[in-house]
Amino acid sequence: MKIIELIEHQSKFFKPEELEEAIADLIYHNYSKYIEIEYPSPKTQKQYKLTAKSYVGFIPLTPDIQILLKPKVPIANLFRMLEYTYNLKSFQLLDGSVHCETIPEFYNRLADILTQKILEQSRKGFYRAYVKNTELLPYVRGKVDFQYQFKHPGKVKLNCQYNQYTADIEENQILLWTLYIIGRSGLCSEQLSTTVRKAYHTLQGLATQRPFKGDNCINRSYNRLNQDYQTLHSLCRFFLDHCGVAHQIGNYQMFPFLVRTDILYERFVYAWLKFHLPGNFEIKAQEIVDFCKIIESQIDLVIYDKNTKQVIFILDTKYKIPDSKPSNSDIYQAIAYATLKKSQNAILVYPKPLNQPLNCLVPNSSIRLQSLTFSLEDDLEQSGQRFLKALFNNIIQ
Repeated sequence: MKIIELIEHQSKFFKPEELEEAIADLIYHNYSKYIEIEYPSPKTQKQYKLTAKSYVGFIPLTPDIQILLKPKVPIANLFRMLEYTYNLKSFQLLDGSVHCETIPEFYNRLADILTQKILEQSRKGFYRAYVKNTELLPYVRGKVDFQYQFKHPGKVKLNCQYNQYTADIEENQILLWTLYIIGRSGLCSEQLSTTVRKAYHTLQGLATQRPFKGDNCINRSYNRLNQDYQTLHSLCRFFLDHCGVAHQIGNYQMFPFLVRTDILYERFVYAWLKFHLPGNFEIKAQEIVDFCKIIESQIDLVIYDKNTKQVIFILDTKYKIPDSKPSNSDIYQAIAYATLKKSQNAILVYPKPLNQPLNCLVPNSSIRLQSLTFSLEDDLEQSGQRFLKALFNNIIQ
């Protein structure tokens, strides 16, 4: 097995004998969203130049060649970010997992937890519910749709509407689809592959296999009969969110596993602040604003005073570090958001300190513009507390 290792936002050169043209074409046509590729030329010293974008994870190119996209932050902190973002911390599922040294190792650890929990659920019995069903039958079952019968007098069978008690419901279909993409990821160890197949077959005859997205795992209702599924669906969301578009290799579908780090950073900062903000504040993510009812945009994070409903902070997260100082567009955008939301504090949040940090009053306004750091290099809890202290240090209300 050949593994091509890249680090996000860093370029790596390959001689033509190290990277076949067919593999380069495969990367260009199927994965240019994640990896920028330049073909051999005088500019690249007649070598292939691969640059990973804001993604980390794993791409199975062929059964024999795989790409590993490594994070620029400590891998333990990447796992902690995922733990916060997917609310896995409250389930105490990842104890020991943050000590995994590679993304495949972490993937296997989390997939094994999910698979074992599904097998445990199968022993207790999968959740079932009544589902409305309509079917043409030679006998009466439930309620007969007489209006249909009058419109189709030649029909011998009766159009019956009835409730069916079944396990073929979304709760179980989500589990089945997640097991399918885990099994087709190319990341599973031999031992895990066996367990995944076993769990998959326990559900295969009960639920219909159909695609789902991570959003399908959010805002679901749970009761005393299906409360165990809340944990299962949280784990499924993790895999479904980061499962890339399937790539066909022969007759076999392969699913890459890719985490978009700039989005993860934004969601992590939101999740951490939601958990640690003082009780008199609340935070909202991706709040929509209109510019003159023409242009619609979304603010990364907005912090409110719970009592007055006043906007205290506008926060715009920036995962990619600028060369020296924030771009003019980032500055103008933060000021525009603060003006629209009538906030006096506009904050640009970075994972590393800037060479030229911002902390000034915007001319002809009462808005303070700052750049603050929520570092990913150190212990995240300590970094968060430093960020929170700096956030409230120069607050304007």
